[in-house]
Amino acid sequence: MINTLTAESRRTLCGFDIREIALRLFTSEANVYKRLGRARSRLRELPLRPEELTGEQYSSRLPAVQKILYLLFTEGYLSSHSELAIRRELCDEAIRLATILAEHPAGQVPETFALLALMHLHAARMTARQDSSGGLLLLEEQDRELWDQQRIQIGLEWLARSSQGDRFSRYHAEAGIAAEHCLAHSFQETRWDRVVECYALLERIAPSAIHKLNRAVAVAEWQGPAEGLAVLDGFEPPTWLAGSYIWAAVLADLHRRCGNVDSANRYRDIAFKSAPTPAVKELLQRRLQIGGPG
Repeated sequence: MINTLTAESRRTLCGFDIREIALRLFTSEANVYKRLGRARSRLRELPLRPEELTGEQYSSRLPAVQKILYLLFTEGYLSSHSELAIRRELCDEAIRLATILAEHPAGQVPETFALLALMHLHAARMTARQDSSGGLLLLEEQDRELWDQQRIQIGLEWLARSSQGDRFSRYHAEAGIAAEHCLAHSFQETRWDRVVECYALLERIAPSAIHKLNRAVAVAEWQGPAEGLAVLDGFEPPTWLAGSYIWAAVLADLHRRCGNVDSANRYRDIAFKSAPTPAVKELLQRRLQIGGPG
């Protein structure tokens, strides 16, 4: 039900079209239409005025609200819009709404604070994520002098606040990863062992193939590309990930760095064909040019 209501919220409150929702939920447009239909039916049955809700009902809805804000920020941070690689207004709105949530008695929980931490830590790097023509830049290509140190500090303050108590969520793990990147003086000096540890925690808290894939990338930076590939050895990705450019791009890069040209070219071609936007395709072309056309 949370995923169903999330789809409706993204369309109604955030103004996303069906394609954008499908991309963010890793599903088909047909499934999104079905979810929207179920969500509308369910919403007609729910009390909508705040004064009608009990404390328990507020608490039960909080995870869905947090997820919607997380997805709103994600869409702004790496947009599925064909002409806009980054949509700052969506990130700003997600942070504004998350701040309001953190100030509300029902939202004053460690998960909300951790969510705000990761938003601020990612937003701190926003300016450095694009070149002068608006193209996307990889983390290792970014000018760290352009990172917003004041916003990083705000993010770290929210992260410290989220550590109160014994609750640990996916937002804590992701904020921890973002903090490691923001605190590193250079890409090479990143504490990749800590990043790997956070991804391992993330896999346990919120099992997902995408988290395993990200852990493989971090392991590759820490211990080498062969070790990164070993993380994925024998792993069969679910259909929603196997059909995404993300899976093919990571395998292309790891095989490229291991010198496996044929495999790298094969995955590279798949990644190019499935890239959702021109900005992502340009980024992949710069990163994954290996041995000519596959």
